[in-house]
Amino acid sequence: MNSVPKLAAEITSLFVGKVEQRWPGKPASAIGKKPTDALLHLKDNGFVEDSQADLEAHGGAEKAVHHYSADHMEHWREAFPGHAEKFVPGCFGENISTVGLNEKNLCLGDVLTMGTATVQICQGRQPCWKLNAHTELEAMAAAFQRTAQTGWYYRVLAGGRVKAGDMICLLERHHPDWTLERLIKARFNPRLDLDEAAELAQFTVLSQSWREAFEKKRVKGFRENTDKRLIG
Repeated sequence: MNSVPKLAAEITSLFVGKVEQRWPGKPASAIGKKPTDALLHLKDNGFVEDSQADLEAHGGAEKAVHHYSADHMEHWREAFPGHAEKFVPGCFGENISTVGLNEKNLCLGDVLTMGTATVQICQGRQPCWKLNAHTELEAMAAAFQRTAQTGWYYRVLAGGRVKAGDMICLLERHHPDWTLERLIKARFNPRLDLDEAAELAQFTVLSQSWREAFEKKRVKGFRENTDKRLIG
């Protein structure tokens, strides 16, 4: 284990949601999450009070909690000035919003305390067409992916209780060379260096789905088609 910088932030907002049929002819979604001041119960698959519609794409043990940095909101307001009012914490369907923690200062495999729970960063978010539909911006998912400002997912190492106002504190750092920004850019880079792909495919702290993706990227000439995910 590597030296651990002092890094902490207050949970400024928590969000949970229920599955809804949002768009005619399209799958249901729980992306429309609402703020809560309640004391939430965090277990292996996420907050008990939260829901996910498609457990293959969202939720589960390696996507139990989605954290998004409020630091990015100003960027999105500038990128989409005609829709600036949309970009407030919770607008992307995240569970947790903070100021000061982001993809540049957190790393793959970081272990953090959150309320009375302990969690570990295991992958970034892969935006899909539901983000476009939810924000009513057709370019949103692609822009999310391009900037690497996607937020990240936690697996739960020890369950506990979490509420807005609790602190998130860095406890352990295992891969200081792999900031989340670098990891997310690697995941979506169609010309990723084969040696980097091989290195990432071996990281046991990385989620299984992302390890499998990097295993495929080890093959020279492999091309991933993301149209269905981004466009729907």
